[in-house]
Amino acid sequence: MTLLTMIVKMGEGLSKTCAIFSLTLLFSLPLGMVVALLRMSKNWLVSSVTRFFISILRGTPLMLQLLAVTYGPYYIWEVPVARNKLIPVVIAFAINYAAYFAEIYRGGIESMPVGQYEAAEVLGYTKAQTFVHIILPQVFKRVMPSITNEVVTLVKDTSMAFTVSYQEMFTIGKQISNSESSFMPFLVAGVFYFVFNAVVDFVMGRIEKRMSYYK
Repeated sequence: MTLLTMIVKMGEGLSKTCAIFSLTLLFSLPLGMVVALLRMSKNWLVSSVTRFFISILRGTPLMLQLLAVTYGPYYIWEVPVARNKLIPVVIAFAINYAAYFAEIYRGGIESMPVGQYEAAEVLGYTKAQTFVHIILPQVFKRVMPSITNEVVTLVKDTSMAFTVSYQEMFTIGKQISNSESSFMPFLVAGVFYFVFNAVVDFVMGRIEKRMSYYK
């Protein structure tokens, strides 16, 4: 197999890699905020359950979570394994990354000075208005570097979809490598991931720069 043919074949899997990446961010970023607010709840039971949920997701391998979401329903309830494995893959990724984003959001929210809440109350803002219009924009600005790190990690983590035989870029590269007895597909995959990460890093950097409105 020529290098060009190899690149074309792996390029077909790149679209599926991009699908995992984009759908994971689409669901995990807002879900992470919900989880963060539940984690900060004044209700002891809600806060404790959420903390346990986060500790499980952060304390176990993503690979194990992929296997659990994809094949767990079959072994527990005999539900047929999804034909389109993108669905369980995205569910596992979104839940996992939501746990990490939740802790990032929580750190940003708790770092805000209490005086801002008090000043907003004096000005007649409700708690919801204070959070949405005053606190949240500052939180996003503060946590953006940490979010960028997680997004960059997500690019590389998409390769874990090979665990459930989802035909994304790395899985195709691994298949070609086995059939051709060559390490070249892994080098091609490495270049793909490097370029993908470079693009993501550039975009996130531009977002961070635009949010640095105090400088």
